[in-house]
Amino acid sequence: MPVKPFCRYRIRAISPQTPAAFRQKLLSLGLLPGADFEVVRAAPLGDPLEISTPTLTIMLRRRDLALLQLEPLPSSERSASV
Repeated sequence: MPVKPFCRYRIRAISPQTPAAFRQKLLSLGLLPGADFEVVRAAPLGDPLEISTPTLTIMLRRRDLALLQLEPLPSSERSASV
């Protein structure tokens, strides 16, 4: 699923194809299934993307975000602060 700037997403699951070290890194950062994040902005050429959670802001490549199964949040939940 392509992610878009200024949209919010919920992590449904982490793909089984995700390397163990990268999975552990995501989990240690708090990017767990059920966590919400907002795509704040994209780099000038479209990659990487800045994502923001209530506790951190990081840059991730699109191919890394593709390893996450995401659910777009409805517009009523998008208005909530991050």
